[in-house]
Amino acid sequence: MKILAISGSTRKASTNTALLRAMKSIAPKDVELSVFHKLNALPVFSPDSEGEATPAAVLEFLETVSVVDAIIISSPEYVRAIPGGLKNVIDWMISHFETTEKPVALMHASHRGEDMLTSLRLVLSPVSDNFQEQIFLRFPLIGKSPEEIETFLREPEHASQISLFLNKFAAVIHHSGEQKPENLRSKPKR
Repeated sequence: MKILAISGSTRKASTNTALLRAMKSIAPKDVELSVFHKLNALPVFSPDSEGEATPAAVLEFLETVSVVDAIIISSPEYVRAIPGGLKNVIDWMISHFETTEKPVALMHASHRGEDMLTSLRLVLSPVSDNFQEQIFLRFPLIGKSPEEIETFLREPEHASQISLFLNKFAAVIHHSGEQKPENLRSKPKR
């Protein structure tokens, strides 16, 4: 099972990126989790840059999305909203089949950020027909270094919460794969 974990932050010491990386190291062996945190590598979305004009960095990102079974997003809140880089990634994904059927779940590395989470849930509902709003996990990680986050999440209580989150999400992913019509499973890559 392949999952793409997208961090909504480009900061080197991002708590959201550290959360996703720590989850990667805790994930069961049958879950291949890759972390994408280079939102600043993608140009600003423009409908004029779609189709044959799609930039190479975007094509590479969309190819990554097309080969995974599901997506997890973890993002900070910037000025009570979705960070611009994350919204840009979502804008690139919205008009491509790569995401419409994929299960999507959220994680959060803060005890704050309700305005961003509300906006993100609203924005994701048209992106994926399989957005799993009820599958959500958050940890209060603000102020912790990536190393402290790794240690914190390896504590049995927290590792257990991550395992439960991943198991619930894996069940949805598995069920989603069974429900997918054959012609959607074998769509040609762009």
